[in-house]
Formats: sequence, structure tokens, C-alpha cells
Amino acid sequence: MFNFSNSSFRELNRTELLPIVFNWGIGNDSCDEAKKRANYACKGNNVKCVNASNAAGYLCQCLPGYEGNPHVPAGCHDNFHESRVLGQGGYGIVYKGVLPSNNIVVAIKKSKFGAETCNEQFINEVIVLMQINHRNVVKLFGCCLETEVPLLVYEYIENGTLLEHSHSKGQGRSSLSWEVRLRIATETASALAYLHSATSTSIIHRDVKTGNILLDQKYTAKVSDFGASRLIPLDQNQLTTVVQGTFGYLGPEYMHTSQLTEKSDVYSFGVVLEELLTGRRVMSFDRTENERNLTPFFVSSMKEDKLFHILDDDIIIDGNTEALKNVANLAKRCLRIKSEERPSMKEIAMELEGQRAMDMHQWGTGDVGSQETEYLLTEDPPSDLYSIDISEPMCSQQMSS
Repeated sequence: MFNFSNSSFRELNRTELLPIVFNWGIGNDSCDEAKKRANYACKGNNVKCVNASNAAGYLCQCLPGYEGNPHVPAGCHDNFHESRVLGQGGYGIVYKGVLPSNNIVVAIKKSKFGAETCNEQFINEVIVLMQINHRNVVKLFGCCLETEVPLLVYEYIENGTLLEHSHSKGQGRSSLSWEVRLRIATETASALAYLHSATSTSIIHRDVKTGNILLDQKYTAKVSDFGASRLIPLDQNQLTTVVQGTFGYLGPEYMHTSQLTEKSDVYSFGVVLEELLTGRRVMSFDRTENERNLTPFFVSSMKEDKLFHILDDDIIIDGNTEALKNVANLAKRCLRIKSEERPSMKEIAMELEGQRAMDMHQWGTGDVGSQETEYLLTEDPPSDLYSIDISEPMCSQQMSS
């Protein structure tokens, strides 16, 4: 960015590049004259006309409290209201919205800050998601750059986050069955394995957590929030970067050395597994000191052969004892201090898929949970990929939230 100072004008003969500032207006008429014309550009009820200050013509602006595009009908709106908030993270707030052209419900991410601060995160997310085509990754429909703060538009995933389902027992949500938890873990692992190895450039998510795993009506997992993700060329296996992510999910080597690798995601996924197994939050100051941080408590409980003392009672009742042990041991391997001793996401996905296949065989001879029954009866044949219509432009022109 170019910063003007007094010296800028004294050194014009030595300055090769200068920014251009446009003073512009629509037409040559003032607001009063333009309003009488059929081609008056300020559309809608929430728009005001302002005479251009340093040029002929006029400008259109949304009224205070409204935002959007003042040059299209109903372009200025006040629909970014807290009642429409679906969730929020460090950089953006996600709202529920509707595309006016086809009435499709979408999720719209809007920066908490000015466009300058969030641009890198938003552009990074667009670059990453343009390379991904997987049924367990949230789909990016497009972006809108006509507003002061850029917007990203995603498919709407209606059933909330895995975090909400894992820790909202007794708050209007039923506990997830073991079958559903295992399937969610398998689908998430499949998506992360795809990111690490199936694209031309390895993608490290960098913020894997239950809050970034969305669930649809069939409890299908959708990995989301790629604002912190990093692309690593295939001839590299690590990247030095500023530590970013969520405390409790960060691998120790990443926290201490800033060395980001695929195994950083593996550690975070191990934390997700222990949440699914125990039903406990990663960090809680309501617990005793030795139980406050879930990961060391989980690992020490396994070493002391007390796994079934800390597992969620609901999955002990309906889960396969051997399966619970197997997945717990897999989580423990993901949480190893030395990153090179952790399995790859591809190995993890294969193990979970194998465990699920064995459990499915057993479920076929017994009772199956209602959530899983509905899923099995209604789901289309499994596929890792969904199709994307590349005929549509990446950036949407209009939307209403």
C-alpha cells in the first residue's frame, strides 16, 4: 500500500509508481435533476442520492443501517441481523441467507473486521476450496466482492456442528449413537486424507475441531472453515508459519516450533476422536485440575487401563466393546508427542472404515440406532465426490440474507 507524505511531492522526479485516486460521479446531473430521468441509478427504498463532491454527477449510497448494492432493486438491506447468525469464529460471522435468483438457502460468511484485515483469510479460503471436490467438505458456491466487506457463500448445512451435538445432551438434542459417531469420524478422516494426498498440492486444514465439522440432516459430516489452511507443494513435507488454530487441538511440535505438517492435522483429529469417545469438552475449568485438559487425562486413563471409566455412558451401552477399544487406541496413536510416530490420515481413514465395516456386520444381526437406520435407508450409494457445476461464475452478483 502506498502512503502519501510531504516527501512524496518533493521526490516526484524519483518516484516510478504512484497510486491513482478516482473522483467520479454518475452522469452530469445533480441528484434533483437525475431523479426526474428514467435512467436514475439509485434503486430501491433504502437508498439515498448524494451529489458528487469533486466531479460532475451524483453517487448512490445505502441509508445508515443498511448495506449492499444501491444500484439494484432491493440491493440495500438490513438482513445481517443477529437473529440470522449461524455461528462465528476468529475472523468471520456466518449468517443464514437466501439466493434471490433461485431461493436456495445458503450460509454467508462476513468478516468481523474491515475488508483489509480479512482479505487474506477470505482469498486463502477461496483458493483452497476451488481445489477441493469431496462430499465431506462444505461446498463453496461463490463470493461477492461488491460490498465493502467481501462475502463468501456456502451450501447451508442445517444440523449444526459436531461440537453442539457432542456437548448439548439434555438441551433439546439427543445423544449421538456409537454408529453415527463412528461414521462421522470415518467421513471426517476421509476428507482430511483427501486434502493431504488427493489434490495436486497438499492442503493442511490447520484448525480441525468439532466446531468445524458440520452435520446435515442425515448426520453426514462436512469439514468447514478453511481460512487458516495452508497449501504445501508435494516436494515439501513441512512449512514454518505463525502458530494458528484452537488451543487444545494444536500438536505440541507445532506449538513449540511453528513447524506445520500433515501430522499437525492428525493430532487435532485425535482430539476429535477422544471427544467422540468421552462426550467431554477439550478444555473445562469446571473439572478437577488433572481432568481439566482432556488429552493428557485421556492418555493417562488409557495407560492406567481406565478407559471405560471415562467413556460416554451412552456409547458403552450401545457400542461394541472391542470397537471402542480399537478407536480409543487409534486416538492415542494420533496424540503421540513425536509427530513422526503418528499414523497418516489415509491410514486412519482405512482403519476407521474397516472398523465400521465390522460393526455394520454386527449391527445387521442386532438392533440398529434410529439415526443410523434412517441414514442407511435413505442415503444414496456412497461416493467420496460430489459434482460441481463449473458453468456458473465463482463470484455471485446478488444475494439476500
